Amino acid sequence: MRKLIIFILLFFFGNQFTTASLQTSKQTNQLVLKVKVIGVKDGDTIEVLYYQLPIVIRLEHIDAPEKKQAFGTVSKQKLSDLCFGKNVTIVSTGKKGNYDGRGRMIAEVFVNEKTNVNKEMLKSGLAWHYKKYSKNEEYAQLENFAKRNRVGLWTDKNPVAPWDFRR
Repeated sequence: MRKLIIFILLFFFGNQFTTASLQTSKQTNQLVLKVKVIGVKDGDTIEVLYYQLPIVIRLEHIDAPEKKQAFGTVSKQKLSDLCFGKNVTIVSTGKKGNYDGRGRMIAEVFVNEKTNVNKEMLKSGLAWHYKKYSKNEEYAQLENFAKRNRVGLWTDKNPVAPWDFRR
């Protein structure tokens, strides 16, 4: 039901809300929305308010430790420090956005249209590059940088990837 409401809002009002100073629109086939972050669920999932409609956003390209996993609460706190309570710009591929199997919009999140929150989570060593769903080389390099510098979860001798922890 929520997806239907979002789709209707974007269908009727999409052209008004998809313009931003980031690269956008028909040329890049991206959905760009300015929203306020009203919740942080874990290290890779936030909740935003689009008009009066809450939308759950799954950060694209990354996978953060689960809450009960080592560094899970640290990862969630970092994401909260980066964006909670702030107005952000979300950029999702596809004209009407990209969604996962749980109905979450998959997007990159920008604070001040400069700071890419997804990349900041990798730089701080509090997320993995989610290679199963992302082939983005820049994200791979950021993960390797964090590993080499042993920051965040990379200080652990044997860090367990979230997809392995979930099994």
